[in-house]
Amino acid sequence: MRKTLLKWLILTLLLIYAGWVAVWAGGEAERHTCAGIEVRVESNLLSDSTTQAGVLAHLGAYEGKIKGIPTHRINTQAIEDYLSHLSNFETVECVITSDHFLRIDIVPMRPEVRIFDSKGSYYINRTGKRIDSNANFFVDVPVVKGEFTENFPATTVLPLTRFIASDPFMSQLVAMIEAKDADNLLLVPRIHGHLINFGDTTRLAEKRDALKAMYRKVLPYKGWETYDTISVRFRGQVVATRRDKKPLIHSATYVEEYDPEEATLPTDDDNTPSTTTTGTTPAGSPKPKAESAVAQAKGSKGTSTPTGTPDTSTPTTTQSSAP
Repeated sequence: MRKTLLKWLILTLLLIYAGWVAVWAGGEAERHTCAGIEVRVESNLLSDSTTQAGVLAHLGAYEGKIKGIPTHRINTQAIEDYLSHLSNFETVECVITSDHFLRIDIVPMRPEVRIFDSKGSYYINRTGKRIDSNANFFVDVPVVKGEFTENFPATTVLPLTRFIASDPFMSQLVAMIEAKDADNLLLVPRIHGHLINFGDTTRLAEKRDALKAMYRKVLPYKGWETYDTISVRFRGQVVATRRDKKPLIHSATYVEEYDPEEATLPTDDDNTPSTTTTGTTPAGSPKPKAESAVAQAKGSKGTSTPTGTPDTSTPTTTQSSAP
């Protein structure tokens, strides 16, 4: 009997203590308010600060007040659901810490590239999962422009974007990627004026070396704006398309130069006296020689004016018909 009474006494005391603790805890909870929000991102990337700022900015639109209200009135589950609606996070967990802070543990979705298409822009992660391009969670990742489908998914370009990010030469050269199809991935360089057709995502190092040779051995001599497209998609060769589409003339062209000063100099034809003849000279016949104004009557009868004698009259020559 005494043992039974002792058990009931101990049980009663425990119930009274539990009730007192509950009342004390409730009073303490009512007395302590939320001191602030702490966001922890489970990674060590430079973009973590961007994610933290994005979470705090997004909580600014939360319908319930968090900071400054009693901690027992904070609905941590509702906050988790609110943040989980964003596609930027894989997991979200909220707890009230012993120093009265709301701690939010975030496992972010890691975007690899930003896609621009006819409908807008978005991010994708390593598995191709789409992530909304929320301005509060903007990160600096490679930019790809293109229209992607089930047969041509956005993950097709990931081997190329990873190669560009890991290579010092390519990362400094490429500004963005324009994906026409799986076999025509165009690189837009920071050097304006031309595009680079990189082909598909095979033989990446070989294509990079061919592109280096083009930039170091050809363009400095041909001119940086000579070509509008440089293609390294074919094995063992670089194909460049000229910006000027006019056909080239490969045969020699002879041009006769005209000198105005030389045209004024006298020629041999200028010293030949001109002769006026009557009648018509057949085409192709040689011109008749100019005859002397005084004919020599050798072996002929007639009179003539001696050579060297001044004569003021018109010279006349008469030839006889007899020998």
